[in-house]
Amino acid sequence: MKRVLHLMRHFWLDAGDVERTLGAGTLDRIEARIHASERRHLGEICVCVEARLPTSYLWRHLRQHMPMEQVVHERALTLFGKLGVWDTELNNGVLIYLQLAEHRIEIVDDRGLARHVPDAEWEKTLAGMSARFREGRYEDGLTRAVDAVTAALERHFPADGNERPPRENQLPDRPVVH
Repeated sequence: MKRVLHLMRHFWLDAGDVERTLGAGTLDRIEARIHASERRHLGEICVCVEARLPTSYLWRHLRQHMPMEQVVHERALTLFGKLGVWDTELNNGVLIYLQLAEHRIEIVDDRGLARHVPDAEWEKTLAGMSARFREGRYEDGLTRAVDAVTAALERHFPADGNERPPRENQLPDRPVVH
């Protein structure tokens, strides 16, 4: 019964719940944080918040007995492609994906940054944020995720300050809501 109730959250939530849960102010502050971040490095950050998983992903969990962690990870990889995060000029785009119904976050980085930052480093970063999402402290968790990605991009793709003309923003700074 507990499992059924857990899965029902996916059918109850929709994109409107993202804005109600996070609040428009949170989305504005995350957007501003990304904008400020991208002035300090050559990377691109995209935040996507999804209220629920599509039914096809839930079926993988139910029919194929795929662990929910793996289902959420696969959804993040799919959105990484759909949102064009993989298609940045320097191959250093990063997707921060928040799955609201599951209270889970994923960080997916493109090959340019992945060469420098091992998955274990992202897993360690995410482990410290999981409790915040379970407690409903979404803004705090997202802020920490953006800051962690910013630190990695500053280390490996610092802005040289001499760009002429200024670099074009390749991904939206506003969090994408699904």
